[in-house]
Amino acid sequence: MQSEPETVCNVAISFDRCKITSVTCSCGNKDIFYCAHVVALSLYRIRKPDQVKLHLPISETLFQMNRDQLQKFVQYLITVHHTEVLPTAQKLADEILSQNSEINQVHGAPDPTAGASIDDENCWHLDEEQVQEQVKLFLSQGGYHGSGKQLNLLFAKVREMLKMRDSNGARMLTLITEQFMADPRLSLWRQQGTTMTDKYRQLWDELGALWMCIVLNPHCKLEQKSSWLKQLKKWNSVDVCPWEDGNHGNELPNLTNALPQGANANQENLGQCKSLEYQHLPAHKFLEEGESYLTLAVEVALIGLGQQRIMPDGLYAQEKVCRNEEQLISKLQEIELDDTLVKIFRKQAVFLLEGGPYSGLGEVIHRESVPMHTFAKYLFTSLLPHDAELAYKTALRAMRLLVLESTAPSGDLSRPHHIASVVPNRYPRWFTLSHIESQQCELASTMLTAAKGDVRRLETVLESIQKNIHSSSHIFKLAQDAFKIATLMDSLPDITLLKVSLELGLQVFLSFVVIIMEKRNFMQCW
Repeated sequence: MQSEPETVCNVAISFDRCKITSVTCSCGNKDIFYCAHVVALSLYRIRKPDQVKLHLPISETLFQMNRDQLQKFVQYLITVHHTEVLPTAQKLADEILSQNSEINQVHGAPDPTAGASIDDENCWHLDEEQVQEQVKLFLSQGGYHGSGKQLNLLFAKVREMLKMRDSNGARMLTLITEQFMADPRLSLWRQQGTTMTDKYRQLWDELGALWMCIVLNPHCKLEQKSSWLKQLKKWNSVDVCPWEDGNHGNELPNLTNALPQGANANQENLGQCKSLEYQHLPAHKFLEEGESYLTLAVEVALIGLGQQRIMPDGLYAQEKVCRNEEQLISKLQEIELDDTLVKIFRKQAVFLLEGGPYSGLGEVIHRESVPMHTFAKYLFTSLLPHDAELAYKTALRAMRLLVLESTAPSGDLSRPHHIASVVPNRYPRWFTLSHIESQQCELASTMLTAAKGDVRRLETVLESIQKNIHSSSHIFKLAQDAFKIATLMDSLPDITLLKVSLELGLQVFLSFVVIIMEKRNFMQCW
């Protein structure tokens, strides 16, 4: 500022193989990031490299001096900085003159200007103390005064480091995690039996997501991963380390309203996204001809969505399973499918149907496996214009909801990759069950709409609905959907769909009759 007096700062920057390895500045500003003076000097060095004179390591310069020059050099250095270096200079002189001193037992002398050896690891400068202090400060503010935003900026910085393959990414995340583990509120919440706040839980989620990025990094060495695994196990063994779900209260939020519902939910979101154009960039290092980064990304996403996984125990984790699945599908819906991507979809759909216990669409799955309704609906709509038979096969396989069945199917034990589900006789706490049943209903409705005019497929879909959907309200909704689809204004009524609507309506009616009769019998017995 013009009104402020001009100040001169002494800045020193050390480089090693195109990285800033250490910085010092006399301004005294303490922050995680470089001060303005360090940035200014760095930009000056980049823009005007000829103006910054390069010197040989000081050890090389001293080697070229004779005795008189060396003595003059030392005396001038002490004269200029006598108040700062004189005590150290006197101490070093005494030690050098002593035959038995430790300094005389070492060959040569250190040279901070020589840089590291070619085999030494070189890292960007990171002020570890400042990282710890800043995170501790943000956590102490309890999510107020923009502290959550500041922590998210730190997380974004870690992501940027990982993207640039900067080894400081793991170092910085380790420092952040240590401060999170040292947060005194963890002990307080544990003693009181209360759950952490939603904002704080989201920060822990981001912490876990970043650690997954680090341990799954294919460029990391095996010894690094072993070290991180040891550290993660150490944190996990601490009593105050929070579980993903925390302590479950008796009052559960209304997940039906919290999670997207209805046939247009993603759009048994997309409209808010920016329109992006994805292109095929060739991946030269891969063997398959025609593969691109886009095809590989889509294939990995389909593999992840289709993997069989057990529904986690707690409310928060179950809700997160649904959200993560729908967010990834929403991303996939941004991509316009071409012939190359359709081949990927076909291949993955077949793999998932024949994938055995690793696939959520395999012939036999665990009773508490996460349902595939939302994913199957996306596969169905994507495959339908290109391979209707595969689309229906995939969607019909996904209609099941074994957690509501009394017994799970045993499967074909003659085939070695089909393993029978062995589950205890218990009814698990699926907090998101109403949302899951809604997605199952949406999948069925989508198939009914697509099967209009096809008697064989309508009968197959009806059989699947009657077998797999247990909620009377959802069966009634499907009866209404079938009636609406069958009697659209621009076409003649579809007799088969009307029959489907009638059968589903009768099924609901009969279920109510059974309930009434059971209540009447109970009252008579009482």
